[in-house]
Amino acid sequence: MKKEDSLLLENLKNPSTRNEAFKELLSCYKERLYWHIRNMAKDHEDTDDILQNTFIKIYRNIEKFKGESQLYSWMYRIATNETITFLNLKAKRLQIDSIELQSHLIDNLESDVYFEGSVIQLKLQQAIATLPQKQQQVFNMKYFEELKYREMAEILETSEGALKASYHIAAKKIEEFLKKD
Repeated sequence: MKKEDSLLLENLKNPSTRNEAFKELLSCYKERLYWHIRNMAKDHEDTDDILQNTFIKIYRNIEKFKGESQLYSWMYRIATNETITFLNLKAKRLQIDSIELQSHLIDNLESDVYFEGSVIQLKLQQAIATLPQKQQQVFNMKYFEELKYREMAEILETSEGALKASYHIAAKKIEEFLKKD
């Protein structure tokens, strides 16, 4: 674990410094986690809700963090799980499956005042939406968040080799999607 994360964790677990340490945690990681969630949820308002739930869960469970991974990897996993849960509940509420939900989210991107993407960026999002969920995660983490395979392996609890293969397959599928359109 990084030295600064180790100190931050120590302060998070100390009742007298917990609130200040949590403000620091928010300051350090809020934007990165926002974009990770946003890449999955697409919608700004949903992303804000999921991010809030993520930080509540982190705050409530910080005592359970054992330090066997990087602090960020642990928080990233929480954010990922919160997003997946949120999207599954949203699909259930709308009475559609996860593929239809992805299509719905992409359709709504065009009218989202917070989406500043071009036509090609919208096409890229449409292509990503056609991928299985795991490939979407791997592609987003590598392409948009520029995470190293080692970091991704820790977060997703899988091998670097599996992630490289998954990213390669996802990139090929996206390339094919963009060529045919």
